[in-house]
Formats: sequence, C-alpha cells, structure tokens
Amino acid sequence: MTPPPPGPQLLGPLLAQLRLARGWSQLRLAAELCHASGVPTLSRHEVSRWERQLRVPGEFWLGWLAVVLAVPADVLADAAARTRRLGPPPSFGGSRSRAALLALAQRWLVDPRAALLPGTPTRPADEHAGASAAGRPGSRPAGPVRLAELRRLDDLAGGADLAGLGAYRLGRAVRALAGCGPAARRRLLPELAESAQLAGWLAADAGDAAGALDAYRLALRAAATAGDPAFAGHVLGSASHLLAGAGDPEGALVLARTAYAGARRWATPGLRALLLHRVALAAALGGRAGAARQALGAARHATGAPDPGREPPWLYWLDGPELAAMTGRALVALGRPRPAEAPLHAVRQRGRPRTSAIYGGWLARCYLQLGEVERACAVAGEALLDAVRAGSPRALEHLAEVRRRLAGHGDRPAGRRYRALVAAAGPYLPRPGPAPAGRRAPGTRAARRAPGAAAG
Repeated sequence: MTPPPPGPQLLGPLLAQLRLARGWSQLRLAAELCHASGVPTLSRHEVSRWERQLRVPGEFWLGWLAVVLAVPADVLADAAARTRRLGPPPSFGGSRSRAALLALAQRWLVDPRAALLPGTPTRPADEHAGASAAGRPGSRPAGPVRLAELRRLDDLAGGADLAGLGAYRLGRAVRALAGCGPAARRRLLPELAESAQLAGWLAADAGDAAGALDAYRLALRAAATAGDPAFAGHVLGSASHLLAGAGDPEGALVLARTAYAGARRWATPGLRALLLHRVALAAALGGRAGAARQALGAARHATGAPDPGREPPWLYWLDGPELAAMTGRALVALGRPRPAEAPLHAVRQRGRPRTSAIYGGWLARCYLQLGEVERACAVAGEALLDAVRAGSPRALEHLAEVRRRLAGHGDRPAGRRYRALVAAAGPYLPRPGPAPAGRRAPGTRAARRAPGAAAG
C-alpha cells in the first residue's frame, strides 16, 4: 500500500501527488478507474476537475481511488471532507478560480522551487532568493509602464482606475515570454510573476475576485518556476488578503499558512511579519482567537521595523506604522478595540486615500465596539469620501460592514447624517467589476496561452 504524504492535505493535491508517484497521467488514472470499477464513462477531464478541486468525488469514486492508488480509504475520505469544508461562501463569485488556486498552493508547498510552468526551464539555484530576483536591477526589460511606477500609482488611485493598466502590463509580459527562447524565458519569468501579482492586486481592488485569483495563480506559477519562493509566498499572501475581505476566512487562512510555511526559509524579516499578519487576520475573522494571537506574537518577534535596505522593492510600502495598523485591524476582529485605536488612527494620517478609507472602516468598527457611535459615524464619513477619491470598490466593502453595524443605531442623529452622506455620494461611488473590455489580461485568452497559465 502506498504511504500517503505526511500532514493534512486537500483532496485535489493529494490525488495529484499519489498519481505522479506512480508515474501515471490523468488519462492513465481514468483508465485504471474505469477498468477497476467496471464503469467505462469516467474521463481524464473528470480526474482533472478533481485535482483542481472544481469537484469533489463522491463515496463511490473515493472507494475506487483508494483501490487503484493503493492508499487507505479513510485518508482520501478525510481529505475530501476537509476540501468540502473549505467550500467558498455562497456570495463568493470566484469559486472555480479559488478552488484552482488552493490546489496549486498545496502543490507548490511540496516543493516551493519546483517549475510550475510546463516547458519552462527553472532559474539557476539562488541562495538569496529572499531578495526576490523580480526586484533586482537589470533583471527585467524596461516597458512603457514600469512596475515600480504602477505600484506607486496604486498608492494614489484605486483599482477602478488602474485595473485595466495592470491587465495591459500583464498582457505585455505574457506575450514577451511566449515569443522567446529558454535563456530569455528564465530572465523574463520574474517580470511575469511581478506583473501578474500586481494585476491581481489591482483586479481585487476593482472588485473582480475571479480575475484577481486567476492572475495570482499565474503569478505563483511564474515565481515558483523562477526559483523565488519568497515572492511566491507574497503572491499567496495577497490572495489570502482578498479572500479575507470577501468573507472567506477559512480559505484565507489556508493560503496564509501555506504562504508562510513555504516562504519562511527565504523570506526577509518584513515579509515574514507580513505573512504572519495575513495568518492573524484570517484566523481572527474565522473566530480562531488563539491562532490569531499566536500569529500576532510571532509577527512582533519577526521584526521590530522593516529595514528598507534588506527588503525587496515590492515591499517598499511596508514599515512600522503599517504593521502596527495591521495589528490594530486584527485586534478589532478579535473584539479588543481599545489597543487598536491609536495605530489605526495614525496610519490614516499618511495621505493615501485608499489606505485611509480601508483603515478608516476598521477604526469606525473599533469605535462601534467601544460604544462611541458619534465618532464611528464621523470616521466612516471621512472614509467614505476617501473611498470616492481613491476609486476603490474594495474600500467600500469594508464600509458596507460598518453600515450594517450602524443599522441598530439608525435613530441617532449621527446615524441619520451618515446615511444621508451615503445617499449623496451614491453617484460618485466606484463600481465593482472586471477590467474594461479588451484589457482583461488576467483572465483573457492571451494570459491563458502562457505556458502553464491554465489551472490544469
């Protein structure tokens, strides 16, 4: 009997590992299942759906999988139950993309430097991958929209304005990779990874969850194939942040823990602290107070304040006040508002409208937990105007939670004033949705033609 891989697993990656350990293709596994069960209609496409976690096989096929793969039936049953429990919330619109990313993340964790883009040679071994090859001078060609410039634009404008630009930048990287030889491909992989991560971040901020997760999946493949586990961990941390904000703390916690486990060996102190904060937020939102407190304690020990000289360029925005505000956000989610007030208030004074809007939403929730409705409404009103200035549907999602919590205080003058402000701002609020037509590189055919961009 084949020993299963150690540790709890999701079913899709487990099936893929067991199949590959026998040297079988998906077509071979389907044929073996058909022969053993006497049911001739199972195809390799169904096996692919199982491995990508787009479907979970029922009891009948789980039993025959155990026979064919020579693994204890209870191991597969436990993995299937764990996968079903991780189903997305009913309102989540990117469930297929989410399932595919969860499966790919588990596959990456087995070997964080394995090539996940078929046909693409890996980079030579680099003992300093934590510095991220994607951010080193001379590692990528100049383009009409430089990644560093686009990142700094993201400080000032939201996804509603920038998602199309990020998709365009990713499309250029995909086309450049598709038309070059092996040596140039190794050089361009970091460019593709960073472009896809940024396109995913902007799509998430624009409210396009499925497009963001598809871009993150491509970014993870490219970063792993480039031999950069640190950046791959950052990609999964970004995806965890998306799921946490979309009401999916269980999925967010799986991705955050996977990111930290796979990247910690190569991560700089700032990146380790950031990934631990992703774990803390997801655990707090999921009601796992002990796990959240443990992650916050570990984050404090990871770094006192990030050293810009040691951190990769794509973490230029991470500093002490930002980490303190992340701690405050997790404390609010844990129901401990008093120590969260000062860091959340401080980070809002930095002149970045989307940051002010998002942390303003958390500060308003902090004041509501303290019973200070007047201050909560005042802060929520300022955050609403910042969200309009930023053009960030993601910031509005945080304020929607504040509005729901204010429903019990509707007769208060402050509550009435806030509702009136929301109504007046309605025509100016950024609308969630995908990037404009013709500029959706994260989910377009062009991106899917990149080697390994498809989920299978």
